[in-house]
Amino acid sequence: MSNASHNQMGLRKAIMAKIPVVPARKQKLSDTIYAQILSQITTGEYSAGDKLPSESELSSAFHVSRPIVREALSRLSTDGLIYSKRGLGSFVALKPSKRLTDFANVFDLSRFIRSFEPRMVLEIEATRLAATRRSRAQVEEIADAVDALDNAIAKGELGQDEDIAFHDAIARASGNDFFVQLLTDLRLPVQETMHIGLELAREGAPARRIRIIEEHSRIRDAIDTKDSDAAAGYMKYHLLQARAAILDAQHLETSFSVDKKDQD
Repeated sequence: MSNASHNQMGLRKAIMAKIPVVPARKQKLSDTIYAQILSQITTGEYSAGDKLPSESELSSAFHVSRPIVREALSRLSTDGLIYSKRGLGSFVALKPSKRLTDFANVFDLSRFIRSFEPRMVLEIEATRLAATRRSRAQVEEIADAVDALDNAIAKGELGQDEDIAFHDAIARASGNDFFVQLLTDLRLPVQETMHIGLELAREGAPARRIRIIEEHSRIRDAIDTKDSDAAAGYMKYHLLQARAAILDAQHLETSFSVDKKDQD
């Protein structure tokens, strides 16, 4: 072996030694069934209100045991995609955008969707505390983040960084560093769910983008006026809307129209 070849081999080994080895995630059978059913819902094979095959039928179709099918159906139910009626079976609750799987691997979607549960616990309370503890400088930081998000969306940009800055500013305004750290620990699924929601909003009707700014503005105003209950309520509503935007292709358009009608 020439010196040049020997040096190249040594260089490759040095580079590989610096690359962390991450074991591939082994997919469970229930993950596969979850992904298949989700795919059938997003592509329109099943529409909202349609009855899914029974556990026995799914078990035969996928060549797996009924407990594995039951686990997949349970996760779909927890994620809000299906619901069950005692003695009747499982039904599709709503139909996500056909483009949902363009933004995330179906095997990761469940994890991203479930991240809303800890976010609800964390961010609602952080917002409540921010309304009572915030400084004037922190209010201005939160307001600047809303303005930056508004400008980004107006220019047709995604606005993900501005959205994250808004939520981070509220966590800091809570006056408790643990809220900041816990939100940082959730960074990946938060980024992914924001990315999906903002992408779908950007592609949809203008009402969806208007609603995003309205939700952030209400939270900002409640924190500014030190109305802790309203601030927490608006944050809860905002997170529920964000989750619904991912799971239901028509949710934001419908809710926006209803709200406007109520105001007239």
